[in-house]
Amino acid sequence: MNNEPDTPVTVIGLGLMGQALAGAFLEAGHPTTVWNRTASKADQLVADGAQLAPTVGDAIRAGSLTIICVTDYDAVRELLGASDVDLNGTTLINLTSGDSAQAREAARWAEQRGARYLDGAIMAVPPAIGTAEAVILHSGPQSDFEAHKSTLESLGTVTYLGADHGLASLYDVAGLAMMWSVLNAWLQGTALLRTAGVDAATYAPFAQQIAAGVAEWLPGYAEQIDRGSFPAEVSALETDARAMVHLIEESEAVGVNAELPKLFKAMADRAIAAGHGAEQYPVLIEEFAKPNGDA
Repeated sequence: MNNEPDTPVTVIGLGLMGQALAGAFLEAGHPTTVWNRTASKADQLVADGAQLAPTVGDAIRAGSLTIICVTDYDAVRELLGASDVDLNGTTLINLTSGDSAQAREAARWAEQRGARYLDGAIMAVPPAIGTAEAVILHSGPQSDFEAHKSTLESLGTVTYLGADHGLASLYDVAGLAMMWSVLNAWLQGTALLRTAGVDAATYAPFAQQIAAGVAEWLPGYAEQIDRGSFPAEVSALETDARAMVHLIEESEAVGVNAELPKLFKAMADRAIAAGHGAEQYPVLIEEFAKPNGDA
């Protein structure tokens, strides 16, 4: 089990995130080797005790665990597919952003070359790396994750999602969907209230309260989705749709963009037309599950 405090690690790619990853390993006491196309990006890390490898192949040979965090999956293949790179026997954790299909294909590609492969997603900004606030998702063989869990905990709060290599990427984009949806809803409300002279700072605590309250509904709504049964325990979709009309009309009346509430209403209308008006809001999962809003 490669989980001793002094486990040697390699970090390939030293953008802001890669530098933060390598710095966190150094801070935790791990011998850390780094590589980057622009070697000068390693200067501070080297000053802090990292070793700069002359090639990617040298970098991988130096560590029992290799983290790669680069621009995209094409860059991953370009760097790791070089003639001097031997992946046989190494554990590779790819924290490069991409989609689930790319993650699964990268896993096949790496495993064909003898590597143990985990795909990951970083749900944090670089300054948070090394703290509990940095959530880092991993997917792939559980035994490989468990073998390096304590080393990976140098980076933050690590979470194992399952054997499917694509799960980390899917959770990543699902999290982004939540983030942008909450922010856009808040901006819609902020724009409305500004027309009455209410500033964003005044509205923000109320918005937080609403967001937290809605979040409490999620476990119960999830049970309905997983059962495929949507009894209207709180309100029926057709009731929600009438409230959406009020939001659209108010937005238009005060000169605020109504595209977002019109999208809500369009999806609700399709579900109601399909006979789901008497069911509860999570029945809209059927609309979200359709590609491009197909009927």
